[in-house]
Amino acid sequence: MDDHRLFRSAIKDLIDREPDLMVAAEAGDGETAVKLAEETMADLILMDINMPGMGGLQATREIKRRMPSASIVMLTASDQDQVLWDSIVVGAEGYLVKTVDPSQFLWQIRSHLNGEVRLVGPLAVKLRRLLQERDLEPSLASLTEREREVLAFVGEGASNRQIAHQLNIAENTVKNHLRNILQKLHCANRVQAAAYAIRQGLVKEPQ
Repeated sequence: MDDHRLFRSAIKDLIDREPDLMVAAEAGDGETAVKLAEETMADLILMDINMPGMGGLQATREIKRRMPSASIVMLTASDQDQVLWDSIVVGAEGYLVKTVDPSQFLWQIRSHLNGEVRLVGPLAVKLRRLLQERDLEPSLASLTEREREVLAFVGEGASNRQIAHQLNIAENTVKNHLRNILQKLHCANRVQAAAYAIRQGLVKEPQ
């Protein structure tokens, strides 16, 4: 979702040339982005920050409110600390600067689609520094009841398939919950999430 038609066209061409990727829809403003997100249920949403009307940050917040499992990556020309921080706060799960190399861009897109941790390299370092500066401790209060259930099973060492069976939900739904848990708790991987679950008393620490 970007307000520059030429840029959107270039991104669409880049993605559509890949046999395993496809652009489901595109929008030039935040209101349309929210509408299309609900209509298409796309696996991944690329969101520009600066758009007319409802901006990208507000659109991201609204999409996450309506569809908590939506995966959104901010695509912007700015790498300023505040922009990165604001993106994470509203629920974005990744952050790409528009000057990124096309091959790196595609690699990042596939990483997002595979549910992997997205903030890497300098951006990951910057985010960790911002968290330290703000002295923020991730809280269980940021998780939904279902996310806390999933986190408890992760702490017990359960696989996604085992969690899906225990909670009677689809395995892909478990993956979506885990992705949100990692983002909300600022955990880099499943192991860190499991350790957090034990520290918070969600599971008994192994003897």
